[in-house]
Amino acid sequence: MTLDLNDPITLLALCAGGLSVLAVFLLISVLRSASRSTRMAEYVASQMGGVTQRVQMLSDGQQQLFGGLTSVTEAQTKSQAQMLKLMEARLQQVTEMMNRNLTVSAKATAQSLGELQQRLKTIDKAQENITKLSGDVLGLQDILANKQTRGAFGEIQLHDIVSKALPSDSYTLQHTLSNGKRADCLIHLPNPPGPIVIDSKFPLEPYERLRAAKTDYELAEAARQMRTAVKAHIRAISEKYIIEGETADGALMFLPSEAVYAELHANFGDLIREGFAARVWTVSPTTCMATLNTMRAILKDARMREQAGAIRRELSLLYADVDRLGQRVENLDRHFGQAAKDVAEIKISADKAGRRARRLDNFDFEELAPDPADAIVLGRD
Repeated sequence: MTLDLNDPITLLALCAGGLSVLAVFLLISVLRSASRSTRMAEYVASQMGGVTQRVQMLSDGQQQLFGGLTSVTEAQTKSQAQMLKLMEARLQQVTEMMNRNLTVSAKATAQSLGELQQRLKTIDKAQENITKLSGDVLGLQDILANKQTRGAFGEIQLHDIVSKALPSDSYTLQHTLSNGKRADCLIHLPNPPGPIVIDSKFPLEPYERLRAAKTDYELAEAARQMRTAVKAHIRAISEKYIIEGETADGALMFLPSEAVYAELHANFGDLIREGFAARVWTVSPTTCMATLNTMRAILKDARMREQAGAIRRELSLLYADVDRLGQRVENLDRHFGQAAKDVAEIKISADKAGRRARRLDNFDFEELAPDPADAIVLGRD
C-alpha cells in the first residue's frame, strides 16, 4: 500500500496518528513519573484533554474535508459528463455538416466533371470539324488553283442557285446558241426581254495578287491585271451571248465570290460602268439570287397570261355548274314541300284510324257520330 503525501486526507490521517502516538508516549511518561507531583499529573491530564479535543477537532475537520472533496469530485465528474455529452453532440453536428458538405461537393464535382466531359466532347467534335474544314479548304484551294476546275466550281455554284430559285422547265444548263457558243445557263424569259444568258467567270489570280500586294508598284500591277481580266470577260460575254432576235438585249456575268464582287464595286467602278455600257451586268451569289427571284415573278406573270383563256373557260363552266346546282336545289325544295304535305295528310288519316280502332275495341256498337275530320278528307281517302 502506498501513501500519497500530496493528498490532504492522508496528511490529516498521518497527523492524527502522530498525535495519538504522542499521547500514548506522554501517558507512559506520566505512568513512569508517578513520583512527580499531582500538579504535574493534573497538568498532563489537562494537556491530554486538550490533545484529545484537538484530535477530535482534527477528526471532524478531516470528515468535513472528505465530504467537501467528495462533493467536489462528484461535481467534477458531473461536469466532465456534461462536457463529454456536449462535445459528443458538437462532434456529431460537425460530422453531419462535413458529410453534407462532402455530399454537396461530390455532387458539384460530379456535375462539373460531367460538364467538362461534355465540353471536351464538343471540343473534340469542333476539332474534327476544323480538321475536316481544313481538308475542305485545302481541297478548295486545289480546285481554285486550276482554271478548269475553278470554272467548274463556278458553274456548279451557279447551277445550285438557279435550281433553288427557278422551276426546272424555266432554264437550260450548258445551252448551245445558234452561233455555236455554249452558255453556262439560259433563262427562258418571255419577250420582252427574251431568253437571257448567265455565264460564270472567276478572276481569282488578279484578285489574289491585289490582296497580296505590299508596295505601290505591286498594287498598281495587280489592279492593271484585274482590269485586263474583267474587261476580257465582259467583252467575251457581250460578243458570244447577246444575239439579236435570239437572246435578251443583255447578259449576266456571275462571280462566284462575294469578295471579288465587293472589290470590283468598291475600287473598280469603271469596270462596272463598262459592263453596263456593254449590257453585261455583274452579279454575285447573293445578288444573283435576288435577280432570279425577280425573273421568277416575271415567269409567273407570263404563265398566268398564257393561261388566261383557259381560266376564263373554266370560270364559264363553273358558272354553268353553279346555275344547274341552283335549279336542282329549287326542285329538291319543291319535292320536300310536297313530301311534307303528304306526311301531314298521312298523319291525319292515321289519327282517324286510331280513333276508330279504339271505339271498336270498346265494343261501342251505337251509331257513331260523324267525325269532323271525315268531312275534311272525305274526298281524299
